[in-house]
Amino acid sequence: MKIGLFLMPTHPPERSLYDATEWDIEMIQYADQLDYGEAWIGEHFTAPWEPIPAPDLIIAQALKATKQIKLAPGAHLLPYHHPVELGHRVAYLDHLSQGRLMLGIGAGGLPSDYETFDVDGANGENRKMTAEALEIMLKFWKEKEPFQYRGTYWNANQIEGDEYLKPHIEPYQKPHPTIGVTGLSPGSETLKMAGEKGFIPMSLGANLDYIASHWNSVEEGAKRSGKNPQRDVWRITRDVFVADTDEEAMEGSLYSMMGRQHREYWLPLFKKLGAISVFKHEESVDDNDVTTEYVAKHNWFVGSPETVADKLANLYEKVGGFGHLLITGYDYSENPEVWKKSMRLMKEEVLPRVEKKITKVKR
Repeated sequence: MKIGLFLMPTHPPERSLYDATEWDIEMIQYADQLDYGEAWIGEHFTAPWEPIPAPDLIIAQALKATKQIKLAPGAHLLPYHHPVELGHRVAYLDHLSQGRLMLGIGAGGLPSDYETFDVDGANGENRKMTAEALEIMLKFWKEKEPFQYRGTYWNANQIEGDEYLKPHIEPYQKPHPTIGVTGLSPGSETLKMAGEKGFIPMSLGANLDYIASHWNSVEEGAKRSGKNPQRDVWRITRDVFVADTDEEAMEGSLYSMMGRQHREYWLPLFKKLGAISVFKHEESVDDNDVTTEYVAKHNWFVGSPETVADKLANLYEKVGGFGHLLITGYDYSENPEVWKKSMRLMKEEVLPRVEKKITKVKR
């Protein structure tokens, strides 16, 4: 099992954008030192708790501050970008990365973003726009000859040009950076697209049954194109906090920024959206019983290295196997050492235990 970071990025609303970005880069730097394989940085426009609208700007800075870790927007929300402009930005950033860039794409899920950009997300317009935007981006990256594209949402032209003015930017990696697609809901349409296109599937969410169902979506999509998806590329994000003892880990998570984010933002938001069931370990649980203490007990991977390793092995067995664990990052800039200790213990103490446990599962 390989390990990486998933940064929403989440920060308390009182944190300045400058300080928030500095902490995100510090986390990425430390992950690079610990030999974490990758870091994905989210994109949102109307969420004060997820305040970064341009993950590529964090990536551009982090590339200069790191040596080997791969970096990716996780994800660019395609309905909110003109695909020709975004395609050029991604291709340019790919050159700056010299092969360390991956590309995460998503359809967006916040009603406030839908309204801001005048997208009918309630009826799935965002998913249709995502498919069309991706088609345009891939067409520009792969085709050399001039063409005209006339779509439902965007028109675009690959011009022939002349000796002075012509297309000249294409990705550093051929034909383009590795692409990942995020999914949250059961029967996720975006994860079906991942399976169909052969992209990396990335599962967000907490409920193990939901996550286990995601691979069914990947396989369903793969059947459309005759592809054979491999579980070792599947990324799953989890909330993780490791300390020397279970008690210390609970203190450092539930009663610190990880707990505050859930208490003040994450759980109230999902209740408002009518999606709180993604946190339930049983459907019969009353919505009002899904508290921060509840998710800490049933969803978070919090505890000593042995406790967290047991929970990870259980996840591995429950979903049928996966290849990459992405740890959700939180803003511990006021107490960075406890968070960094958790990241270090995860790499040095938890993963070796997990490997031994899942080897038994594989047998």
